[in-house]
Amino acid sequence: MTGNISPTSQTDLAQRRHRLRRQRRVRLFQMLWRVVAVGGLAGGLVWVSTQPIWLIQKPEQIKIEGNRFLPAETLRAVMPLTYPKSLLQLEPQAIAAHLKTKAPISEAIVSRQLFPPGLTVRVRERYPVALTFLAAKDIQLLAQQSPAELAKTDRVGLLDENGMAIPLENYELLKQSVKLPELKVIGSREHFLPYWSNLYQTTRQSPVKITELDFQNPANLVLQTELGVVHLGPYTSRFAAQVKTLDRMRKLPNQIDLKQIAYIDLRSPVSPVLQMKGTASAVKPSMDEVEEEAPEEWQ
Repeated sequence: MTGNISPTSQTDLAQRRHRLRRQRRVRLFQMLWRVVAVGGLAGGLVWVSTQPIWLIQKPEQIKIEGNRFLPAETLRAVMPLTYPKSLLQLEPQAIAAHLKTKAPISEAIVSRQLFPPGLTVRVRERYPVALTFLAAKDIQLLAQQSPAELAKTDRVGLLDENGMAIPLENYELLKQSVKLPELKVIGSREHFLPYWSNLYQTTRQSPVKITELDFQNPANLVLQTELGVVHLGPYTSRFAAQVKTLDRMRKLPNQIDLKQIAYIDLRSPVSPVLQMKGTASAVKPSMDEVEEEAPEEWQ
């Protein structure tokens, strides 16, 4: 049994074709509208970005925060910018990364400001606290070569208080406001970097001025101090106790001419010894100058 199938009339086919054509025209119109809208938006952004109100036209529109030693003008000068520069085309992260490689800073945060247009750069400086030398003879290089020339070698360097190296070429940015550190550290960095932070803080806080730490012989750390040369033996946790004993010897010049002392032996902070020049004999300083009984934390 077959059902009756009504034939599609010509009118229905014509209406269907008309609807399809209309749908295609609507889709084409929508596509064209999107293209025009996107193109107009992109063009508008380009136009807006080139307007003076959105441009950084001079370095003074860059605000520097957090700097104590580096002049703001110096930091602006090393930023990779040419003027005028569209604020919307700037890449804050790229600028921050560039600053960290070209200036002695440990952190840089760059943010854009729309009203008024400008940049805010917040930095954390890395201040050099010590000069490092591979050998004692390298100290002479400071007087013979410029920091830029020394930077080409690894024999002379700078350290901050956390033991991070500061490239010597970065010092060129600091030298107008910061002098080279007085503290010198001699020897391979592997001998002192593991405990540099404690070593530096103890040295900095010492009432007896310490100007040099010589690690060339790992079995004997040698200090240059205002009382003369001091031998400590290998660096150990007793370093703070040894420095305290040195402090208790500040009146030593009242007892003896320091020029007669070859070095002060502080291998044992409880029992310091003076090694005299021109003789193999050693002298113990007066117990009036050094406490006879060591504090409990030394033992």
